[in-house]
Amino acid sequence: MVLATIFESGVGIKFYMLLATALFVIGAFGVIYRKNAIILLMCIELMLNAANLLLVAFSTYFGKADGQLFVFFIMVVAAAEATVGLSILVLVFRNARSVDIRLFNKLKD
Repeated sequence: MVLATIFESGVGIKFYMLLATALFVIGAFGVIYRKNAIILLMCIELMLNAANLLLVAFSTYFGKADGQLFVFFIMVVAAAEATVGLSILVLVFRNARSVDIRLFNKLKD
């Protein structure tokens, strides 16, 4: 397994925790500050991938496959979320000619 050889080479669990934290923070700031819906979806995917990285790292560190199984299901849900989200964005873009998330408030009327 690739991660098992990485742990044996001297890269510890702290590196993966710092990397996942950085990825999650970048994604969270993108969700909070960006107004483009496509970038918003990419930032949500970045946050999910940060969680996946931690699950795989801890799964390998503790020698159990439970975390890797959860990653598989998270990837399936993320793919479904991206499919539904992008199809909604295509329909909004056809009507409004923009993918700004502030337009979604106008859809209530």
